[in-house]
Amino acid sequence: VQLQASGGGLVQAGGSLRLSCAASGRTFSNVMGWFRQAPGLEREFVATISRSGAGTYYADSVKGRFTISRDNAKNTVYLQMNSLKPEDTAVYYCAARFGMIAVEASNYDYWGQETLVTVSS
Repeated sequence: VQLQASGGGLVQAGGSLRLSCAASGRTFSNVMGWFRQAPGLEREFVATISRSGAGTYYADSVKGRFTISRDNAKNTVYLQMNSLKPEDTAVYYCAARFGMIAVEASNYDYWGQETLVTVSS
């Protein structure tokens, strides 16, 4: 599975961005997740979505502001980010795994390249 993330950029606090992650290669039937890593910090879980899209789970820090979704016909997963805060500034990664939804990065089998999100105050 190859993953291509896009959609990052510079936005003011309170603004919105939508990240996309396009999958190719093996069939798009994986659990998908978004992670992020701020400078000097470890990679952290953001959100995950089940293969069907019916199940989602979020980090407390983004709950109510971010929404993960997927379009299996387009082999794409999205992360809609609203009410962005400066502390959301990070490089964001999408990842895929087989099996159940998971929040640990070590449980994911495939990773895309990063997309940078910068939120100015």
